Amino acid sequence: MNHIQLTGRLVQDPELKALASGSSVCQLRLAVEGMAPGRETGYVNVSSFGAAGEAAARTLTKGWLVAVDGRLEQQSWEKDGQKRTGYAVIGNVEFLAAPRNSDRDLQAARETQAETDKEPERRSAPERAAAVAISGSRGPAGAQASAGVDW
Repeated sequence: MNHIQLTGRLVQDPELKALASGSSVCQLRLAVEGMAPGRETGYVNVSSFGAAGEAAARTLTKGWLVAVDGRLEQQSWEKDGQKRTGYAVIGNVEFLAAPRNSDRDLQAARETQAETDKEPERRSAPERAAAVAISGSRGPAGAQASAGVDW
């Protein structure tokens, strides 16, 4: 089974892109402590699609602590004539904590939560999943400890 859960901080603001299908994808870059060789900080690209991705793009900014839950995908590309390989997570993003001293971001998260709480019976499955991700759930037990995050 291909399933991964990571917790880390955003190293840049999310980027929302429209797809040819009419859907959207939010692309994030996450710093995860203790992931690289020698227990150094590792960096992972994350993609979240549809309503969940749109909510992430509206609310999140650089420095947010987030948890991601999804599948791991290998990616290959060529740079300067050399073949490179990396990994990305395709899945859901849970908003855990705003950057320190970020009242604007906290207010945006509250507004997004209020918006997603409206009329739950009319939302599609991805929209309901986004509402769960926005609800402030801390994710599965041990998610924070596995990434070395101090609370």
